[in-house]
Amino acid sequence: MVKMILEIEGMSCGMCESHINDVIRSRFSVKKVSSSHTKGRTEIITEKPLDAEKLRSVIHETGYEVQSIQTEPYEKKGFFRR
Repeated sequence: MVKMILEIEGMSCGMCESHINDVIRSRFSVKKVSSSHTKGRTEIITEKPLDAEKLRSVIHETGYEVQSIQTEPYEKKGFFRR
């Protein structure tokens, strides 16, 4: 599993967050996606890294701009895990 962190310019409200989340869910196979307009970022949890250029293109089509993409390993933190 990986976590992708996208810095996105142009989100200004909760509807912007929903718009980004919906377009990512509809175009990619993801486990979880959440956006924050106050932080200007979107976090995606997925099995394998997504195609960065396709991600930029899909988000650009909605009127927002991806400033950067970071990918890091993701380990689910369970209640009983140490």
